[in-house]
Amino acid sequence: MSSTSNGGISFWYAQDGIPAPREPLPGDATADVCIVGGGFTGLWTAYYLKKAVPFLNITVLEGKFCGYGASGRNGGWLYNGIAGRDTYALKHGHDAAVRLQQAMNDTVAEVVRVAADESIDADIHRGGVLEVAYTPAQLARLKDFHTTEIAFGETDRTLHGARETAERVRVTGAVGSTWTPHGARLHPVKLLKGLAAAVEALGVTIHESTPVTEIKPKHAITPYGTVRAPYVLRCTEGFTAGLKGQRRTWLPMNSSMIATEPLPAAVWDTIGWEGRETLGDMAHAYMYAQRTADDRIALGGRGVPYRYGSRTDNDGRTRPATIDALRDILVRFFPTTAGVRIDHAWSGVLGVPRDWCATVTLDRSTGLGWAGGYVGSGVATTNLAARTLRDLIQQDSGQGGPTDLTTLPWVNHKVRKWEPEPLRWLGVHTLYAAYRTADRRESTAHTTTTHPVARTANRIAGRH
Repeated sequence: MSSTSNGGISFWYAQDGIPAPREPLPGDATADVCIVGGGFTGLWTAYYLKKAVPFLNITVLEGKFCGYGASGRNGGWLYNGIAGRDTYALKHGHDAAVRLQQAMNDTVAEVVRVAADESIDADIHRGGVLEVAYTPAQLARLKDFHTTEIAFGETDRTLHGARETAERVRVTGAVGSTWTPHGARLHPVKLLKGLAAAVEALGVTIHESTPVTEIKPKHAITPYGTVRAPYVLRCTEGFTAGLKGQRRTWLPMNSSMIATEPLPAAVWDTIGWEGRETLGDMAHAYMYAQRTADDRIALGGRGVPYRYGSRTDNDGRTRPATIDALRDILVRFFPTTAGVRIDHAWSGVLGVPRDWCATVTLDRSTGLGWAGGYVGSGVATTNLAARTLRDLIQQDSGQGGPTDLTTLPWVNHKVRKWEPEPLRWLGVHTLYAAYRTADRRESTAHTTTTHPVARTANRIAGRH
């Protein structure tokens, strides 16, 4: 434990370095589009808008530095999951949700394409996504999940038994898995830095160390001055609660990760994982992992799920108990890692709407727009959201009409606010205690049904 680097933003920044600081906003300014937030959503939006309309004056305002939040701390999963698809199917019909899913499938390839076009080496490997089950209840959920995904158009998804799963990755006790080709492993900070450089090369202005305290129609207010623009876009994800009037908009859910030392060939011989798929499971308190380009395992899951008052951390420091819990998951999956060193641990926040639905919105009466609520699937979803914001702005400004993206069911979806404290804190902690309880009980039971505690928690959370 003493050799583990804790916090410092993330392992990805420890490996690739904190970027040289950009200048803060020097005073009041004007722009055609002001983007608040220098993560993937903000940078992708600036990229696609500037590509589409080169004469636009675009300013990005970032409170710390680009990628300080979830964009620089995530698990490096570029995959086709999107939060809220089932809800959108209920509200708008199955075909509309299928179009949304197809757009997400295509988004994986779009990110890979742009990275190649912009010469961004982000350690991208398109090994797909493998999700495993290791209890009877998990296997039943996995089979249902697999069937559902096929019903939403993923006909290239495959279902594996225990033997076929082991041929991909030898997860101890795995009894089945489902695999989709619509996924890739990447180094999120390398992608983020490359994207920021590409955006600046196009002529977009980025101001760092410039926290926005309030967003109003045509105004982004900071301690250094106000940027006035016809369009002001909120791209702040888990840090949204720090803006005036946004405390209950999206809940900043905490997620934590560890990264091992580079593993020797002998250990990899016992694990397999030659396809370098991104790896997840069907637990209620799920895990996510990747085999990095330098042969580490980076693995994440829930630690302390939520801080009272929607507070966010400063440097990603993680409790020792959370590090131990993640190590336990690592060793449970791969017993030969029991003696390996954990080089780094860190945490970050993701944005969770009350109904667990990601959204993209442009209010044409005010010029205010926003995108987010990705619930942990933002590495790819940010790209689709950005292209959708581009099309919405072009449509609103008379430079374009409706497109396939502007008619997707997540556009202009309205979400009610989270409960006030202390109900918010009590609710989230109770729910995740219930999920952990359900996982423990399912691990010792032989039933194929999801534990009723988890089913109740899902209904209360609004996840299903």
